[in-house]
Amino acid sequence: MWDNHQGLDLISNVLIVAAVLISGYFISQWAVNLPIFPFKQVNVSSGGGSDGGNRAPKHVTREQIEAVIRHEVRGNFFTVDLDRLRNGLTKLPWVRTAAVRRVWPQSLEVTLEENVALARWGSSALLNVHGELFRAASDEELPLFEGPDDSPLEMLRQYVVFSGLLRPLQQNIQEMNLSPRRAWRLHLETGTVVELGREQMEARLERFVRVHDRASGQLNPQPHHVDLRYPNGFAVR
Repeated sequence: MWDNHQGLDLISNVLIVAAVLISGYFISQWAVNLPIFPFKQVNVSSGGGSDGGNRAPKHVTREQIEAVIRHEVRGNFFTVDLDRLRNGLTKLPWVRTAAVRRVWPQSLEVTLEENVALARWGSSALLNVHGELFRAASDEELPLFEGPDDSPLEMLRQYVVFSGLLRPLQQNIQEMNLSPRRAWRLHLETGTVVELGREQMEARLERFVRVHDRASGQLNPQPHHVDLRYPNGFAVR
């Protein structure tokens, strides 16, 4: 075998290539872990503003973000696990989505999409404008929704419809209830409770709005309860 020069050359070349590859791997691992590639800046913005641009987060504090970064960021510019950091950020109460990217040479860019709360869901959660539930503290004046567990998106859509129908009366919905049998009830900010029932809710509410001025003028103070579940009218008390 040792007299086979071609075989020896082949083995020698293979060993040289293997040595170069192994050396290159260890050198690259050593180089990327040098302190010359640490992150020195983290830029944070909240996307999805009404003007289409980025802005500072409204609900998520810089301290919360820095705490996640300290806990989740390991390594340097080349070795940091961006998915780990992204997952950590999305666990913050008001964060709906998070995007993270490297910016050469020593920066991280974090873009957060914050939840926009539309209503309170019972006593334990908030409902965002996408019909999704999330848990966070809020001191905003928000309507209260109560309904079956599978109804957040349905209630969001109906809230938009009902609010539009009530706009001529300049009355807002303070509370909205959907029963397990899919019967709707509205509590207006004037204190009036409106029973819409399970069907033809929009038509019933439109009828109420059309005759509201005449009916309310005959009633003083504002009615406490309006039942619209009648085919040709409604009951007031």
